[in-house]
Amino acid sequence: MPVTREAVLESLRRLTLPDGSDPVSRDLVRALMVDGDRVSFILEAESPEAARGLEPLRVAAEETLRKLDADLQVSVALTAHAPAAKPAPAAPNLRVGGHMKPQSGPMKPSGVDRIIGIGSGKGGVGKSTVASNLAVALARQGRRVGLLDADIYGPSQPRMMGVNKRPASPDGKTILPLHNHGVTLMSIGFMLPEEKAVVWRGPMLMGALQQMMTQVEWGELDILLVDLPPGTGDVAMTLCQKSEVTGAIVVSTPQDVALLDARKALNMFEILKTPVLGMIENMASYHCPNCGHEAHIFGEGGVRAEAEKAGLPFLGALPISLETRIAGDAGTPIATGEGPMAEAYAHLARRFIEGGMA
Repeated sequence: MPVTREAVLESLRRLTLPDGSDPVSRDLVRALMVDGDRVSFILEAESPEAARGLEPLRVAAEETLRKLDADLQVSVALTAHAPAAKPAPAAPNLRVGGHMKPQSGPMKPSGVDRIIGIGSGKGGVGKSTVASNLAVALARQGRRVGLLDADIYGPSQPRMMGVNKRPASPDGKTILPLHNHGVTLMSIGFMLPEEKAVVWRGPMLMGALQQMMTQVEWGELDILLVDLPPGTGDVAMTLCQKSEVTGAIVVSTPQDVALLDARKALNMFEILKTPVLGMIENMASYHCPNCGHEAHIFGEGGVRAEAEKAGLPFLGALPISLETRIAGDAGTPIATGEGPMAEAYAHLARRFIEGGMA
């Protein structure tokens, strides 16, 4: 009988760290892949020194998993967030915002291979939910993923990704990103109390985006997903004009009102000469958990038809899911687990990888 992902995690939960916890609850297990008789994952520590201290755990993990099946091929690697460094201060002088500063080149972080904007014509279509779950799904398939929450007026990624602390800075300029669920994270929401409004004009927004693109130590990433604000405003324009953006994805619900605004987003990217890599239909259907009836609350197939009309790839349809909402509110995206919605995002991630987008 093939070894399952849950069996692997359950075995790893039985391993004990010096503090009494286990590697799964400590979120050390990253990029877990279970493919037939092969299991591979990464044990990710906070520093190279901590990673070296995990070598006995790595050996124990391989031995434990081989007991599940004598023919099982197990590969466990050790890695760390960043090179060893002195602890960074909380950087009370670190300020985000202000007008853009002159720069010699584009706002493309060194070490980042691809930058993809996740946009929508209007709010409320689930763009940020798609962005967070897609980031996690790509990380679970072994990609090095960053997620930049550029929705400055309404940052939601700190809540959805389960991170709520201020990034450190060694010098008041360089910003050290945060990490969770295998994803490297940055958001203006990390800098401000959750209830505090950002009351900035366009130049301040553009300056904040410049800082989060160029002053954050993103490290080596295969893909940086940028969760854009809804609409066609300053942040999306700045990203497309000032950075070497690979392309954009447009998220919409299938209803006619949402599609009206989605067309405006498509037109904006066309004007800015930014390739649209595809469209995603969110809230495509609702499956009743009691009777199994499927209902199309917001219409059916509108985004697919729009993509075909525009000659764009249709990347997938995602249903309405109560579990997805609960998981996002709890800071543990649905894509971190198992089940139909996790598989839907895994399929979406595979479309990205197979299409050369990640």
